[in-house]
Parts: sequence; structure tokens; C-alpha cells
Amino acid sequence: MRTPIPVTGRMDLPPACPAVPGGPYASRSATAPRRWLGLLVAAFGLLAAAPRLEAAEPAELYQQQCAACHGPDRLGLMGPALLPENLERLKKPEALKVIRDGRPATQMEGFGAKLAAEDIQSLTDWIYTPVTPRPDWTAEQITASRLVHVKPGELPDTPSFSADMMNLFVVVEAGDQQVSILDGDKLERIHRFPSRYALHGGPKFTPDGRYVFFASRDGWVSKFDIWNLKTVTEVRAGINTRNLAVSADGKYVAVANYLPHTLVLLDADLNLLKLHPVTDKEGNKSSRVSAVYDAAPRKSFVAALKDVPEVWEISYDPKAESITTGVIHDFQYKEGAFIPGFLNPRRTSLAEVLDDFFFTQDYSELIGASREGGKGQVVNLDVRKKIASLDLPGMPHLGSGISWNWQGRRVMATPNLKEGVVSVIDLKDWQVVKAIPTLGPGFFMRSHESTPYAWVDSMMSPQNKNVLQVIDKQTLEKAGEVRVEPGKTLAHVEFDRYGKYALASLWENDGAIIVYDAQTLQEIKRIPAKKPVGKYNLYNKINRSEGTSH
Repeated sequence: MRTPIPVTGRMDLPPACPAVPGGPYASRSATAPRRWLGLLVAAFGLLAAAPRLEAAEPAELYQQQCAACHGPDRLGLMGPALLPENLERLKKPEALKVIRDGRPATQMEGFGAKLAAEDIQSLTDWIYTPVTPRPDWTAEQITASRLVHVKPGELPDTPSFSADMMNLFVVVEAGDQQVSILDGDKLERIHRFPSRYALHGGPKFTPDGRYVFFASRDGWVSKFDIWNLKTVTEVRAGINTRNLAVSADGKYVAVANYLPHTLVLLDADLNLLKLHPVTDKEGNKSSRVSAVYDAAPRKSFVAALKDVPEVWEISYDPKAESITTGVIHDFQYKEGAFIPGFLNPRRTSLAEVLDDFFFTQDYSELIGASREGGKGQVVNLDVRKKIASLDLPGMPHLGSGISWNWQGRRVMATPNLKEGVVSVIDLKDWQVVKAIPTLGPGFFMRSHESTPYAWVDSMMSPQNKNVLQVIDKQTLEKAGEVRVEPGKTLAHVEFDRYGKYALASLWENDGAIIVYDAQTLQEIKRIPAKKPVGKYNLYNKINRSEGTSH
């Protein structure tokens, strides 16, 4: 049995937590900048200032020093949740080092001299242990967590600044938990504001480009008004969230959760519409949700399940046909077991679990990666079954796949997380056209309709993570490369709406957005940024450009 965790309606910062300057939750005296793990650091910082503590149980230490920011049950308040799932990007030795030595330019003074080494180790170990029983996050808690920072109708319905509003970039800066808005014509920063902890899965936009939605690892969904540069509404949809999707009409938001095992459906104002516990058809096995996608031409969301061999499709068309759930006596007259087709899952049963989807441009078919290395499956969403198998080396990152026309055929290409190769696949016969060697395993691949090139990183390679390789989309050969200093990471290209510029991330705390001429590959300028892990052009994302992920 899962235990519901209380949630308070008031979300003011506890006294021990530093506020976020200028943010929707900032106190009137807030001055401390928010940095990556800043709230974790601040909570443990109190220990550093205290006299030498006698040996204590780690749970007791946590309650005394950390619960004010991170919650008595480690599910987070204004500080991030301290659960293994939420700390997966912070390795245990690094967490121990932060607690022991502190972090420069933050409120964290290392307390290695004030707390026994074994206590530091036990406290570190403890925050990486699961909470049992597995915590839940109920519909009542979701509803109670909703924050309205600006009421509907209070802000103007016209942009507050002058720019091509569809050639803006949203840049997620993980180094200090900030988001920047860039002008894609002037290549200048317009605005910078604090975000929730550890945004993940990419922001999603309404079709008019006015609003952008973010999901954090800690389950917070934030709605930001780009035209007025303000966060307007937030809600906590889960405890550990993978990503979100926004419907093509901008009316619905779907949230994929690892913890609890739920798929959450919200309206555009972040009111809860439906909470789906995710289980197999028989209700015997629950599953994490790897990701959820908007299949715009189908007026539906498609969800990838991590632990159950099913694909879910949830229509947001109020006129969607009913879904059969059992024995049917007469389909025409709806005699039998039916549920409404609107906002309910239509299941595609498979032989094995699939993950990390790529969709064809019309969203009739998807390619999913099998957990068994070297294999993939093609699933037709209309007939709801597997129609082909793929032989793919290593671990293809299909979610970063792109497509284009090649020699009169439609092909897609995917980078690979384990091998230095880009696989090019014919989307008609599902055969691998070519395996293009690269300098090492990579994560992202990007292009644009107006450029002859596709860009791919090798950021998983210790030796070549500083190189972006450029591939000619017609010859399928390497056409060039760009480099930064050895040892630094260069990744995640995104084009402006016209395909004139390619913007890449210098993925460092003292990093930058590096702007390249998309034709000559020459560097144009650098815009300083704190570990810019992703950048997203409004026009390309809203119009589902063939050269970017959706």
C-alpha cells in the first residue's frame, strides 16, 4: 500500500531556504542567487555553522537540518526532493563532497571539521535510500499544490517587447537553474528568470507561441507567459517527473511520471482533469512512464511505458470514439464494455517493452528501442500492432532522431548512446540505408529544412565530447566539424526558424551559446550561459520541424 504524503497549500520559503531573486516565490529580502543544488547546499549549510555534533542517526540529522527545505518525507518543498530517483544525476561521491567541503560562492560552508566522517557518509547514504512504502501523489495533493501567481486576464494580450515572436529561443541553463529568452534575429538575451529545480524533457509551447510549459524532475509544472515574461501558474503533478506534452490546440497538458506510476492530464491553466494510475491491462503490474508525446495530427498524446509492454494513446478530441475494454456484444450500438475515448488510454499490446520513441511526420507510426541491445520495433498506431523489426547497433537515441528526403525516399537518422555511429533508416521498407561512423557515442542530432547538413555530437566520448560533426544529408558523408577546447562538452544544436544559424551549447558552468553560420560552419558569436543544457526555437518546435525532436 502506498502512503499519501501531506501537502500544504502555502508554499512560502521556510526560514532556512534561500529565496529565488525575482522569482514568483521570492521573499522581499531575497538576494542569494539560485545555483544548481543550491537548496540542497543551503539545507546542509546549517550543519556547517553548528558546533560539532555528536554521532546521530542520519534520519535524525535530516529532520533537524534538512526537512525545512526538502520536506519531512524527503519529497521536497521549496528545495528538491532527496530521493534516489531525483538525485540520479548527482553521484554519491559528489554529494558527499558537497556536504563535507561545501561549495564556493554559496551559503554552504563545508562542515567536514564539525561532523564525523562516518556521519557525513551515513547522511549521504541515507538520502540515496528509497522511501518505503513507496510514496504516492494523489489527485487531492495535485489540486492542493496549484499556485496562481498571476490571475487570468491580468496581463496584456500583446507582447511587452519587440521581436519576431516566433524566432525566439528558450534556453535552459542548468548551472544556476535559470531560463533565458533569446532573440533569434539579434542573437541577444531578452530576459533571464529562475526556474524550478532540474528542468527535464524540454519545454513545450502553445500554438500561438505565447505560453511555454516546463516540467522539473521534482514534478513541478510551470506555465510561463513569454509575451509578458512572467510565470503565471504552477502545479506539482508528481514526485519524479520525466517530461510533459502540450496538445496541438494548446488546451491540454500531459505529464509523465516515474514516481508515482501515473500519467497526469491537466487543462491549460494547470487544473487537474484526470489522473491515470499506469498498469497493464489486467491491473497486475504498474509501470513508470518514460515519456509522453503530442501526436498533433492524431489529436492525441502517446505514452511510452518503462515496465509494461504497451503503448498508450490518449485522445484529447472530445469526439473520439469509445474504447473497448472487454467483451463486446454489438459495437454499433455500444453494447458491451466501453469507456469514453476522450482522455482515456487506448492500449497497443506488444511482445516486449519499448522505450525512446521516434515518430513519422504524420504520426501514424513510431519506432521504439528495445531493451535488448541492437533491436528496434516499428508500431503502427492505426492498427495498433508491430509491423516491422529493425537491426540497430548499441543503444540508438531515437528521441533525438530527425528525418529528411534522400534520393526520393524519406529517411530518418538517429545518434547512438553507446557506439560512435549514426544509423540512417528508410521509412518505407525500414532497412538501414547506412551506418555513418562518428567520433564517439552521441546524444543529440539536429538539422533544418533549409540546410543541407545534419549536426551530431559525440558528448558521451571522453576524448571527443568537444566536437560537433556535420553530415551532408545527400551524400551521407561527413562534411565538416566544429570544435571547442579539449575537455569541454559541445552539444545540442538548434537552428533559428530560417535555418540561417546553428546554435550549440558549450555545456559548462562557465559555458555559452555558440552561434555558427549554418552554411559556412564559421563561429559568429558567443552568448555567455551557465551550463546551457538545451535551447528550443519556438517556430521549429510549434511547427514540428523535420530537423528537431518533438
